[in-house]
Amino acid sequence: MSTLGTTPGGTNRPGTTPARSFDRPRGAVPGNLRKAVRPRTIPRLELGRPEAWALVACSLALALLGVSMIDMSGGSSSAEVLHPLAMRQAVFLGVGLMAGLACVLPHYRWLGRFAWIGYAATIALLIFLLIPFVPSWLVAPRNGSRGWIDLGPASLQPSELAKVAYVLALAMYLRYRKNYRTFTGFIPPAIITVVPMALILVQPDLGTCMLFIPTLFAMLVAAGARMKHIVLVVAMGLVLAPFSYPLLRPHQKERIVAMVTRVQGDYSRADSSQYQSLKAITLTGAGGVTGLDATHSRAVIEFNALPERHNDMIFVMVVNRHGLIGGLGVLGLYLVWFGCATTIAARCRDPFGRLVAVGLCAMVAAQTVVNLGVCVGLLPVTGVTLPFVSYGGSSLVALFLTVGLLVNISIRPPLGPMRKSFEYADDD
Repeated sequence: MSTLGTTPGGTNRPGTTPARSFDRPRGAVPGNLRKAVRPRTIPRLELGRPEAWALVACSLALALLGVSMIDMSGGSSSAEVLHPLAMRQAVFLGVGLMAGLACVLPHYRWLGRFAWIGYAATIALLIFLLIPFVPSWLVAPRNGSRGWIDLGPASLQPSELAKVAYVLALAMYLRYRKNYRTFTGFIPPAIITVVPMALILVQPDLGTCMLFIPTLFAMLVAAGARMKHIVLVVAMGLVLAPFSYPLLRPHQKERIVAMVTRVQGDYSRADSSQYQSLKAITLTGAGGVTGLDATHSRAVIEFNALPERHNDMIFVMVVNRHGLIGGLGVLGLYLVWFGCATTIAARCRDPFGRLVAVGLCAMVAAQTVVNLGVCVGLLPVTGVTLPFVSYGGSSLVALFLTVGLLVNISIRPPLGPMRKSFEYADDD
């Protein structure tokens, strides 16, 4: 009678019958099933990514500089350790760090599942701001704009959160689609963009509204849209831009006229619409190369009564106190920040993660350029703040949410093979 068994190579010995499954030792697993029952490994985290740590370091440096400059903007009194506004900004910084850490913990692709919910929630908040019968103690206009919800100890500015939610939602839409390779394919992304823009414009907040446009184009380029279509859209926008001038509000028109007349050498509006820009240019030049000492700088700023010196014009404070060297140092920090964000986007093979990184970088870059342009007199006053440095709780928390998302993308390699994206032939 033949015996059962196989050779080590898996072939039957002469005179034997194939081994059946119940003849295997207890606990043995068939070779073809080993991969199927292999335990799922936890994705490793690349915590040593230098661009992630450099991004965090630049963000903290800019935020701490902001606290210092806000303290100086309070005047020449030194009776308190920190000016109340600076103390509030320090508290907002702590809240922002916790919010950023919360964004780092879950995988960014898991956060993407809630992108449309976040987008809808911010749109609902923007609509809530514009409801006429909302009580004034809850939504009170500031400088003529209905952009804040009063929560008692602090105020919420939904437009700041809308910028982050918008990038996440647009990234979810663009991640695998190809229809934006055609000109008509721009319509859905344009609708996603126009909805928050229109609601913010009605507040009115033209400066924040305009930040969505370069962000849209940057994400379309990263997603693989045809450059000829983007150039055509930009050209159409430039042609139609002058026709939008009559639609602007009176104070917005006056700001544009004030800048144009100032460039032409007409200072007839020096005590009205040109006042803020002229004071900013004067105080920027007063800082010289190395800046003024703290006491002198406080006195000069207070004497000149620069409007919004803790907010829109805080870069003027930096240059007046630390001079040209300090101003170039701030620019250097922003350049490193943008370089780190771009590196994170370039390394990410996941289409959603890459688009989020590109969109967030473009949004912060556009805001920085606009604010610096206003401070040095190259652009009309818009009310756009300087990221991380200007006073504002909603802005600072939203910016550290941005940092948290970028760090999240940087330290997490893809979970598995990624579907190809952003790669098209010229004739596609």
